[in-house]
Amino acid sequence: MGDITSSPREPVRGLTFEDVWAMFQETDRRFQETDRRFQETDRRIEEMFAKRDRESKETYQRIEEMFTKRDRESKETYQRIEEMFTKRDRESKETYQRIEEIFANRDRELEKTERLIQKLTEKTDKQLGELGNRFGELAEHLITPNITEKFRALGYAFTKAGPDVKFTDAQGRTLTEVDVWLENGEFALAVEVKSYLRIQDVKDHINRMGILRKYADERRDTRKLLGAAAGAIVKPPVRNYALEQGFYVIEQSGDTVKIEAPQGFTPRIW
Repeated sequence: MGDITSSPREPVRGLTFEDVWAMFQETDRRFQETDRRFQETDRRIEEMFAKRDRESKETYQRIEEMFTKRDRESKETYQRIEEMFTKRDRESKETYQRIEEIFANRDRELEKTERLIQKLTEKTDKQLGELGNRFGELAEHLITPNITEKFRALGYAFTKAGPDVKFTDAQGRTLTEVDVWLENGEFALAVEVKSYLRIQDVKDHINRMGILRKYADERRDTRKLLGAAAGAIVKPPVRNYALEQGFYVIEQSGDTVKIEAPQGFTPRIW
């Protein structure tokens, strides 16, 4: 095919997946601690309102009892009622003041937690980017003679392999990009490489294959197009989904890679 450019990638050295996983666990721990504090605050508020309800019931009971004696103690009764309502108002004000203080403290804790989460998120995003770039290491394995030999064992004699292949139109606009491109006179194979392969990545690659087929047809390139999805981490449901879509699945295995092509598997040809 024409209008193809490529550039090598170098592995990024930095944190390991386990390091980032540990950071995720720390963030999750902080979330759990914050949630525990919120639950404690909610419990304290519920207790205060429960106490207030009990006090209110007791107050109304005492008022009822005093009204039964009002004929002989009316002056004293009204005075005590006034005192109790005064006290109740004072206690209510104190209760609401305490609630406001609790919510103010909760808001401050939330703001503090949000700032901490923001910092952790920014740091994690940065390091995830570095970890994500490690798929370049996997791409290096894919373009070694080892991968062509593995595909040769499946019946494909690819004579050319390259990373980061860009497909552009006549105006130089990028139509799509392929992480690893393998080809010979009969077949061309586009590999999508991810550090953590997801089902959405497979769906995106299906769309990419359609673009490549149209690109080839417009240039009268009649070679058969194949697809593969590669990942350093590939969970079984994702692997099965990719195979069902007719993609070869390439997984990192130690210092090399392995190609998943179970018995009865038929690759899709675009």
